[in-house]
Order: sequence, then structure tokens, then C-alpha cells
Amino acid sequence: MTAKKTKKWLAENDNLTHATMQKVASHVQREEGEWILNTVTIEGQEVPYKYRRRKKYKSLKGARVDIVYYPEKEEIARMQFEYMKVVKIALS
Repeated sequence: MTAKKTKKWLAENDNLTHATMQKVASHVQREEGEWILNTVTIEGQEVPYKYRRRKKYKSLKGARVDIVYYPEKEEIARMQFEYMKVVKIALS
């Protein structure tokens, strides 16, 4: 993915945020049907970042990543939890 495409996404959508050189504190992968649900936490932040892939991926724990994301909420047992929906994640 190119920098031009990322800039275009950010210009078209006000909700998207681009963060660079973020250090991954933890990375968990679990199966959800045919998809692998990935949950990443970033050092110094409490909100998890979630995205899906078709296959398992190497652990990102300790790596520096660039992330494009937007805030999202999910309801579990009538309680709202905020998380960040990842549009793009790449190693820095």
C-alpha cells in the first residue's frame, strides 16, 4: 500500500487516524469462523486494536507498526466497549 493511497483515505474520511512507529505491547490471534481475529494493544494505550486476516500471521509483539484505524464500539452483555477498527497495519 502506498503513501498516496493512505493520504487519500485520510482526506476522504474524517474518522480515520494514522499513527506511525507505534510499539505493540501484545498481539493475540484467535479463530472466528474462517477468519483469524487479531487483537493488538499499543504501548501506553488501553484501547485494543482489532482486525481480521484469512491466515495466522507472525506475532507483532514488540514490533513497531504504522496503523490506520477508526474508533468503533461493541456491546457485550449490555455493556459498551470501545475498540479501534484497523483498516491498515504494516511494520514500520
